[in-house]
Amino acid sequence: MPDQDRIEGAAKNIGGKIKEAAGKVTGDEKLKAEGRADQVEGKVQNTVGGAKDALRDHRN
Repeated sequence: MPDQDRIEGAAKNIGGKIKEAAGKVTGDEKLKAEGRADQVEGKVQNTVGGAKDALRDHRN
């Protein structure tokens, strides 16, 4: 089972893509920037979860 951080990170990344797209459609630069920031945060969280998965798999 994937680590919870991977699941949350993927969800945050998708949410960020949606925010960025909404910002592009509406011309809202702040929303676009928030979306890009959410995507980065989601990718980092997903990477942390992957590391946790690797450690857990290594111990078993």
